[in-house]
Amino acid sequence: MLSKSIEIPSAKFPEQVGLDSLEIEALLEDYKQSEIELHSLMLYRHGKLGFECHAAPFGRDVPHTMFSVSKSFISIAVGFAVDEGLFSLDSKVIDFFPELRPEKEDENLEAMTVRHLLTMTAGKKENYLADKSKDTWVADFINEKWDFAPGEKFSYINQNPYMCGAIIKKVTGLGVIDYLMPRLFEPLGISRPKWECDPGGQESGGWGLFISPYDLSKVALCVLNGGQYAGKQIIPADYIEQAITKQVDNSENTNADSVCGYGYYFWQNRMENTARMDGMFSQFAVFFRDYDALLVCTCSEVKEQKTRDCIFRHFPQMFIGNKRKQPEFDRELKLSLDPMPVLEAAPRSVMEQQLKGKVMQLRKNTFLNTIGFPTSMLPIAVVFMSSEKSGNINNVVLDFGENECTLAWDEGKDHNMIVCGMDGTPRRSPYHLGGMDYTAVASAAWKAENELEIWVRPLESIAERRLRFVFSGKSVTIYPESSPSSNNMGSGVSDSVSTVFPDSFEGPITSIMSNIDFILDAPIKGKIS
Repeated sequence: MLSKSIEIPSAKFPEQVGLDSLEIEALLEDYKQSEIELHSLMLYRHGKLGFECHAAPFGRDVPHTMFSVSKSFISIAVGFAVDEGLFSLDSKVIDFFPELRPEKEDENLEAMTVRHLLTMTAGKKENYLADKSKDTWVADFINEKWDFAPGEKFSYINQNPYMCGAIIKKVTGLGVIDYLMPRLFEPLGISRPKWECDPGGQESGGWGLFISPYDLSKVALCVLNGGQYAGKQIIPADYIEQAITKQVDNSENTNADSVCGYGYYFWQNRMENTARMDGMFSQFAVFFRDYDALLVCTCSEVKEQKTRDCIFRHFPQMFIGNKRKQPEFDRELKLSLDPMPVLEAAPRSVMEQQLKGKVMQLRKNTFLNTIGFPTSMLPIAVVFMSSEKSGNINNVVLDFGENECTLAWDEGKDHNMIVCGMDGTPRRSPYHLGGMDYTAVASAAWKAENELEIWVRPLESIAERRLRFVFSGKSVTIYPESSPSSNNMGSGVSDSVSTVFPDSFEGPITSIMSNIDFILDAPIKGKIS
């Protein structure tokens, strides 16, 4: 049962808690000028919400994918387990999985501890090519090659937090969410969140948590306040202080806010005495400890340092002395976000009657199936991080009504049907792909007599899928793309992916990832029956 927890109080205006409205406006303009797709921004000080804005259809209570912010939740789960005496930070990882201990003693394996996992110093290589569809993630980690001896240096890999979750499950019999429900989520009044899992049902650990900006704020405020929320100690105080404090050097990294130190799945920033939860595509919770303040934002910007640069251009000058009187400005401030773009209403096509109820049978792309990225209704940025790959769109059926159309299709083992607004107002529909439930925010419009465009945004995620149907007689060609583009996503991850190949491959890998639209968003041809 959820706690009747005290909700986060709100200030009447930012200055009431010492936040500068003019600086907030400058920050929002900076996001815009930097071409950062901002979904939500929430600013807190002295335990109060001082400012928030959201780009429709996103909102404070809409679950949002958090990518590596998930790691910080794994850290909190470890903190509870250590506090309860289930294991210590110096417990040996292999001791939890004796059935996987190799016959020939491995000194590195015998030395690796929970602390090494938490500080990203475990020493194992990252295997980007591992088959995530197999229920062998723990064994794959144990058997993976060594990059260095445990504790020798920092190396950021997703398998480390996954192993922390596996240890919690081994000693408690519970998944991370089940373990955290009575300890963290219920005391904060947070409903059960979703978390992507491995094929055996264990949380992916390093990514995959879906939680709303407001619920993330509750957890982050609890962290900022030394584990307390509404006057009650929730997270063990000693542990969370260690977790957000520098535990290991990471100065071999390159970005300004990735070289300042690392705690237990919490990053240090260039601004003194600040830390952050950090997720791919710029999902952040930034702690300003000297100012008793917090910034939470969700975005769709793969170049995370660009977003961090934007944020830190406005701090600490964002903080001003507390003002109890509402300030007066000589102009109206722009303190809101424009909604996400949608397809505007357009003249309808006579082809609707010809297409209504007909089945479009589409060809599979053999190459994309071989590399594990068959064409999906989900954007490539979503497919890339999913353990259960969706793909191979087929048996597409369109139906048309007065102000909307329905799109039905098969994909893998899933059949879905969503409604698309054709009057300039998107419609919402539930659908299930890649092992996850999403809310489709969809619109459609005819661009020409034989050309229909459909935009589908998985609301809980960071990207939008756009499909352009071109009809010719009994043939159809579908031109897929994503927004942000696959190229945008590929250029952001090319450096990481190239590390698993020899140096001589770095140029080709970077070139491929920076032009990945051409590969992954190839046209799909089919017949209309």
